[in-house]
Amino acid sequence: MSRAQDGSARPIGQGQDASARGAQPNAAGQVPLPPGSTLGVFGGGQLGRMFVHAAQRMGYRVHVFSTHHNSPAGQAADAEHVGALTDTRSIASFALGCDAATLEFENVPTESIAIAEQHTPIRPGSHVLHTTQHRVREKTFLKRVGVPVGAFAAVHSLAELRAAAATIGLPAVLKTAQMGYDGKGQLVLRDAGELADAWQTLGPGDGILEAFIPFEREVSVLVARGLDGQTALYGPIENAHAQHILDVSVLPARGLTSATSAAARQIATTVAEGLDAVGLLCVELFVLPDGGLLVNEIAPRPHNSGHLTIEGCQTSQFEQQVRAVCGLPLGSSESLAPAAMANLLGDVWQRGEPRWEAALMAGAHLHLYGKDAPRAGRKMGHLTYLGTTSQAAHDGALAARAALYSDPQEA
Repeated sequence: MSRAQDGSARPIGQGQDASARGAQPNAAGQVPLPPGSTLGVFGGGQLGRMFVHAAQRMGYRVHVFSTHHNSPAGQAADAEHVGALTDTRSIASFALGCDAATLEFENVPTESIAIAEQHTPIRPGSHVLHTTQHRVREKTFLKRVGVPVGAFAAVHSLAELRAAAATIGLPAVLKTAQMGYDGKGQLVLRDAGELADAWQTLGPGDGILEAFIPFEREVSVLVARGLDGQTALYGPIENAHAQHILDVSVLPARGLTSATSAAARQIATTVAEGLDAVGLLCVELFVLPDGGLLVNEIAPRPHNSGHLTIEGCQTSQFEQQVRAVCGLPLGSSESLAPAAMANLLGDVWQRGEPRWEAALMAGAHLHLYGKDAPRAGRKMGHLTYLGTTSQAAHDGALAARAALYSDPQEA
């Protein structure tokens, strides 16, 4: 089912012949999609919403495939198509109306994206999802391309879990091989006596046991890759989590040597090239006490840590995604100023309506995602703060968020 932004019914998209409109081939020999083309997004969340904003600003129409009406992305899109991600007829119908499509959510079934690819280019494609949706395949790929990862083992039974724990050692982290995010679908195991209960808790299916990494900090590198193989990178971005949910991100990351930063960017480039990905990826890494790096995971989409690029960089991660999907030249990823992002979870509303006027101090930028039901742990928006240094940006973002809670009697 499709609806226009005003709620009236209309057909899903009209594919266009870009070459007929006078567009010239790019360096890859392909004709870029011109403004006026229709782009599709699989997923209706806030990442899709910000992609819609970037694409529309550049003159593109955007259709969103969401699992429910009035999604954050659907609110902003030219049309919202609602259906099950496993409904292959609905997926095919949606893809037929798009000149190209992308992802804002990696848990779309690979089979569905493969069907969509029969009707329109999907960037990144099903071959990327096939690798990144399954942690064992992902880690195996990373080892194959020479990227550093921690010790891991695939587990399919309690007996295999016990064998893996004996080899890798404890503590270790048991995860489901598929699905899971923000700490869901994983357990830290510290003692052999916990193995049986942990296996029962995670339930039957594919699992992976990963060595527990005593890292110093977490960073991410965003990499956009075009049809011609050109890349543009952001980061490393420093990330801090609270209750397994990203809390604060800072660019440039503090406390990294130039050698560690360069190594992180090279790893991200190797990953994107190894996957032959077109679009946007996020490579999440652990920084070890000696400055070494281990890849934690890959997200084949924009990333929360990259929200700060909207105000903080020449080209945001979302515009870069649009450019890559359309076959356009990538933009500059140069930083305009040190930037920090503080997530706004539903917890912010626990004390009533936040004091927006107090938070919007000079240097602060507010983004809300259009979600109408604030719940503890639910991502409702974010604040970005630009400063003269990374530390100043970090402190400014935290101060702006803290002002949301402040008592006006004490201000």
